[in-house]
Amino acid sequence: MAVVLDTPVADFQAEATSGQTVKLSALKGQQVVIYFYPKDSTPGCTTEGQGFRDQYSAFQAANTLIFGVSRDSLKSHENFKCKQEFPFELISDKDEAVCQLFDVIKLKKLYGKEYLGVDRSTFLIDKEGVLRQEWRGVKVPGHVDAVLAAAQALNKA
Repeated sequence: MAVVLDTPVADFQAEATSGQTVKLSALKGQQVVIYFYPKDSTPGCTTEGQGFRDQYSAFQAANTLIFGVSRDSLKSHENFKCKQEFPFELISDKDEAVCQLFDVIKLKKLYGKEYLGVDRSTFLIDKEGVLRQEWRGVKVPGHVDAVLAAAQALNKA
């Protein structure tokens, strides 16, 4: 069952960088941004991650945690996180369980070939674990600012 706006997000647990296991229910009391991206160290994904990195302190001030998710391995994530100096954890979703929960696996085309890939998407979850906003088919420029504005507004609500 995929997530639906203004309803609680089903609890999930996933392996992340820094040897962490992320369990959504353990994050209650803080807002959570989960952003899905296609692949570590690619231009758009790097730019998007850098945007979240550069605004990290503003997200912290808005009581908001950030997690990036892709199907890459933890080793790939650790390299990407280290190289880009991301202050947040990256979740490895090799079995696509989290991707399926948020319904971000879509049919894509590259050089005329179709394949199933991650649709760049971001989700804002409130302190009670309820999905409050979603962005699908994200274009990177300006996206992090829009997510930050939503997180700040939700934190004040």
